[in-house]
Amino acid sequence: MANSEGAGPPSVRIGDVRASAFSIGGTDVSNSTVNHGGSGADADAGPTAQELLEAVRDLRAALVRLPRSDGRTALDGELDSAAEELEAEGERVRPALPARLRAALERWAPLVESVSAATALAALLTSFGG
Repeated sequence: MANSEGAGPPSVRIGDVRASAFSIGGTDVSNSTVNHGGSGADADAGPTAQELLEAVRDLRAALVRLPRSDGRTALDGELDSAAEELEAEGERVRPALPARLRAALERWAPLVESVSAATALAALLTSFGG
């Protein structure tokens, strides 16, 4: 197979990518791109509490498709707690919440490593720092 210039192996070119996370991998790896930017001042504002809540809900929904285990139950409980906190706080994200969610994802990484919703949530948490 030739590249766009007609010679050599196929190539992949990725242009300008900002505030995004994506995985590219082999068997059973879901590829996803999460973009948290707009234009102007909004691009620097970072993700909102609503975006974080949606990512938590997406991961909870994806967990249903995984085999039942103690780890799945514990992670689902942590995500449920985080969702309740985000719903109660409205537009505000308490500073400890992203760190708590990040720790939960790290603890149960083997459980969720092939779940694209976990990649999306991790990307949002990175935007919150800490």
